[in-house]
Amino acid sequence: MDGQQYPSDLTDAQWEVLKPLIPAAKPGGRPRTVDLREVLNAIFYVVRSGCTWRMVPHDLVPWGTAWYYFRRWRDEGTWEQIHDALRNQVRRKVGREESPSAAILDSQSVKTTEKGGSGAMLLARRGKGASATWSWIPSGWCSRWWSMPPTSRIGTEPSWCCKSWWDASRA
Repeated sequence: MDGQQYPSDLTDAQWEVLKPLIPAAKPGGRPRTVDLREVLNAIFYVVRSGCTWRMVPHDLVPWGTAWYYFRRWRDEGTWEQIHDALRNQVRRKVGREESPSAAILDSQSVKTTEKGGSGAMLLARRGKGASATWSWIPSGWCSRWWSMPPTSRIGTEPSWCCKSWWDASRA
């Protein structure tokens, strides 16, 4: 790789942290030929830019390859493991316990209707798309996240990937 082409591309330091967290190729079958760093760059491009998968630039891996790995790692829990490992690393670095004991949501984080009461919490009329509230809540410090931003276009940065680690490792 000849340096960063896009702001969302992994730095060498970030890649060294993420490389051991990526699952090895499954035994048997055809050997893996794709560069997983480039796959992550394509996934992070979609997350950061908010574009659709089919609009991934042609100099990155094909969009179908990036989508395949994104979906596979989502279903296998790899994203959750990466998130937990990065969160733990950041919390240790600042002298805190690895697992947060609480999360705070204020009125600026979670918008509700004026209706109030339990009716404000019902999602009966929502479509099958991602809920803006659930995609937004766990911005890196909660122990789990509920959905991934690439499909909901909520943020422009990889908040699901422990944003504080992302910002600190880019400095």
